[in-house]
Amino acid sequence: MSSLFHSMKSESGWLGWAWGADSTVTVVDRSPVVSFSSRPAAFGSEISSPILGYVLPLNSFTKPCIPSSSFKPSPNVGCPTLCFDGPNSPDPSEPWIALVQRGKCEFVNKVREAQRLGARAVVVGGDNPEVSGYPDTLVNMYSPEDASDVQIAATFIKYSDYAELYRLISTSNTSHAGLRTLSLLITAEYSAWDWYSPIVTFIIVLLLPSILTFVTLLVHRVRAARAAQRDRAPEEFVHSLPWRVWTGSGWEKHEGSEDANTPVDPFNVDLERDQQQQPSSTANVNIIEEESGPSTPQNQPWFESQMECAICLSEFEKGDKVRVLPCHHLFHMHEVDQWLIQRKKLCPVCKGDVTQVPQTSASGFTETQDTPFVEPAATSPDDVTETTPLLSTLQDP
Repeated sequence: MSSLFHSMKSESGWLGWAWGADSTVTVVDRSPVVSFSSRPAAFGSEISSPILGYVLPLNSFTKPCIPSSSFKPSPNVGCPTLCFDGPNSPDPSEPWIALVQRGKCEFVNKVREAQRLGARAVVVGGDNPEVSGYPDTLVNMYSPEDASDVQIAATFIKYSDYAELYRLISTSNTSHAGLRTLSLLITAEYSAWDWYSPIVTFIIVLLLPSILTFVTLLVHRVRAARAAQRDRAPEEFVHSLPWRVWTGSGWEKHEGSEDANTPVDPFNVDLERDQQQQPSSTANVNIIEEESGPSTPQNQPWFESQMECAICLSEFEKGDKVRVLPCHHLFHMHEVDQWLIQRKKLCPVCKGDVTQVPQTSASGFTETQDTPFVEPAATSPDDVTETTPLLSTLQDP
């Protein structure tokens, strides 16, 4: 019998756990056995152990106590109040199981009536889908009222299974108290998951909004981080930009390939010597000398006359290392490197993209691929300054 219990599998869907354990109704005096999937009622006794007994349709030995024209002929619905009909009735000392069909009254009333007649359990069959319009599926039997008085177990089977079970009973050679019957076994499969599923469901419903919110914020942060990374300049590119050292009277130029952390001693450089007598012992270093007098646009580009860092607003001091951006603006090296690598890849002054390859127009002004400069109006060489492109549009025609 133990192997029979393990061989019987109930028909349950992926949402079956939400409704509790399913049960199985099996005709055991057939070879091979005939099993029908069923679903226990939410009221009455729990099917904690197998229930074995003779199955009897209630209309095989009862009839309504008050005849009504609406019942023709005595349907097997188990309601209203039933009275014994005929000389044969089930033996109260023998366990028997009532078979009824859905309709005409509540499920709990059918089970109450079977309990009053002495049944040990009740099997309720579904409605004919061609008549009722309901699909032929398992349903969950609930009681809309207090059902604490119901002490027997009940389970529901589909209409097709009910019709087959009813047919097997009507053609059976087995009898009980003069009534055709079959030996029926009702079993249920309960697991720990059936007990914990409501708790798990509650936890999932409670945590699901929080989980979705966390995932949404995580995706937003990842996208924001990627967008911020696109707005920054690559560290290798920034370190490849040229840099200079202010010697107090001129610029000592260095290429980006040189190590900026190497100590540089610009004070030993003789800037008073003639330009043709620059020290040859210093490799990859170009000295831009200044005359003792004030610099002019004729002998020095405007961007090399910048003496203040636009980030910290401090003047360059002797020995300061500055970074030269493609737009020719100068900044303290550690300050502009931090800005370009961690914040924006734009020049803090002109907002030019430092990763864009600069182009030089025919007039000598630097322009980028994204936002080229508009060439200024023709002016005399003596009037050209670093602000000429901005002021030229204000001049009278």
